Amino acid sequence: MRLNKKVALVTGGARGIGFAISKALAREGARIVIADLNLDGAKTSALMLENATREHLGLRVDVANQESVTELLGEIVQQCGGLDILINNAGIGGNTPFLDIKLEDWERMISINLTGAFIVAQAVARQMVNQGRGGKIINIASLSGQRGGNGRGAYGAAKAGLELLTKVMAVELAQHRINVNNIAPGAIETEMAKTAHDPATRKAYEYLIPMSRYGLPEEIADAAVFLSSDESRYVHGHTLNVDGGFREAGLMFGPDKTPPR
Repeated sequence: MRLNKKVALVTGGARGIGFAISKALAREGARIVIADLNLDGAKTSALMLENATREHLGLRVDVANQESVTELLGEIVQQCGGLDILINNAGIGGNTPFLDIKLEDWERMISINLTGAFIVAQAVARQMVNQGRGGKIINIASLSGQRGGNGRGAYGAAKAGLELLTKVMAVELAQHRINVNNIAPGAIETEMAKTAHDPATRKAYEYLIPMSRYGLPEEIADAAVFLSSDESRYVHGHTLNVDGGFREAGLMFGPDKTPPR
């Protein structure tokens, strides 16, 4: 019960990594607000949380729309009295070669994955400052924002921007006792990955990851619990990679590391 009596907002929490994080925070005693573009999905997922009662909420939000985010924060304050934790997770994926990216697709990616994250984080930070009791903000960045990769021009640029934004937030919000950190997942075994990653892609990832496997959403959730808890009170402005060693790997060879063909 490390998060007992805390109120946690998880954007994009209706499925995948966001839902796994919601479940983990609920098990630690937090009251969860799942905010998602899919209202029905948010409500259904909120009811599936541990000890699910009316204490957990499912609300709609369009993170790229400031008015929508303002309405969301107002609803949270009205129903929960305040907010202690933000998991800034909502986003979209993309895998388009640089030469083929259309301007409208670039702008949509930046609008949701970077601008949307900014809008939510700013609104939540302002609420936390007004409350005067500090808080925790965890942005979900990506390994794709740290390394070059095929098809990651728009997505990677947005996530790289989010990682830098997190550092600026950490510097400026420290005086308000608001911890700000990133989690950077690598290849994670979500439903999206199961359908979007063909056998060649999976084989390439498994070769490049020292642990030779995809991560689980629950492993991202474990990191989120740590960064949301008081145990991480002096961890600030940090990016925690949860990627099986992918980012740090150099030359790898051996019987279990035959290059993919």
